[in-house]
Amino acid sequence: MDTYTAGPEKLIIGKFCAIATGAKFLMSSANHPMLGSTAFPFFIFGGTWLDKTAEFLPRIHSRGNTVIGNDVWIGRDAVVMPGVTVGDGAIIAAGAVVVSDVAAYTTVGGNPAKPLKKRYSDEDIDRLCRLAWWNWPVDLITAHVRTIWTGTPIELEQAAKDAGLLD
Repeated sequence: MDTYTAGPEKLIIGKFCAIATGAKFLMSSANHPMLGSTAFPFFIFGGTWLDKTAEFLPRIHSRGNTVIGNDVWIGRDAVVMPGVTVGDGAIIAAGAVVVSDVAAYTTVGGNPAKPLKKRYSDEDIDRLCRLAWWNWPVDLITAHVRTIWTGTPIELEQAAKDAGLLD
């Protein structure tokens, strides 16, 4: 996983993710504080405005880290809002605005993004999450790349058994 820091929150991106052109990740530090009668961020201009407002910065709500799982596909111009967790194997449709967590192996789309379909049965989703092929040694991924790319979850499970990864 790669980790990027933007203020106190982190953007954490898993392995083997496909992130299309124009995809954006907004972090909590981009939110405008709503502490009084305006949401204008006076503090970002520094100087006296920062000096007179800095004491209130800790009161700005954080939504926590934004976490993108492994093997996630994020479509063109999609936006992932602060504090969202996207599960392994999920697909975010082009132009989607993701405002809440996305379950593993679920396709979401729209504004706000809503689940469109599960990519597999619950049993196969559990199987794929347990197999976590993205954590296999690179030589094993290479040996089984065809099955990883085009095989069924059961075929992938068999490859893991043949490689001695499962009992």
